[in-house]
Amino acid sequence: MVIIITGASHVGKTILAQKMLEKNKYPYLSIDHLKMGLIRSGITDLTPEDDDELTEYLWPIVREIIKTAIENEQNLIVEGCYIPFDWRNSFDEQYLPSIRFICLAMSDEYVDSHFEEIKSHSTDIETRLDDSYCTAEQLKQDNHRIIYGFRSNGEQITLITENYDDTIRGVSD
Repeated sequence: MVIIITGASHVGKTILAQKMLEKNKYPYLSIDHLKMGLIRSGITDLTPEDDDELTEYLWPIVREIIKTAIENEQNLIVEGCYIPFDWRNSFDEQYLPSIRFICLAMSDEYVDSHFEEIKSHSTDIETRLDDSYCTAEQLKQDNHRIIYGFRSNGEQITLITENYDDTIRGVSD
């Protein structure tokens, strides 16, 4: 089984991946780690701010890692925001039953009422070097983009509206 975890910025993708790793003992691939390895090694001239270009650049690599894991009957969690909205079109029907897709997003109301808490958890698993760009409005815009993009492609969204921990617990079970 390959579990893809994606969603908006600051929504808890890495925390969910860590919880699933601990519970299921599945290894996980952070697309952010792959991104930074390719950027820092000079293999690409893209920067961490080149989100759309990074999705186009990274997805073919991530897609083939997913296929290889499935073909080898290995479990893997793939976590990150660089998943294209139409990701299913990248796989033949034989692969899809072995993929569980999880997309996390927060409602505007949740962001408004929990913004300081969201920011306080932004470094629970990994250190963010610069989080100054993160505002409530920016988070809401990012969540809208994710919700619209994936729903337009027929994907289900796990929407965090009230209790974050209960929602994450429900998804990880």
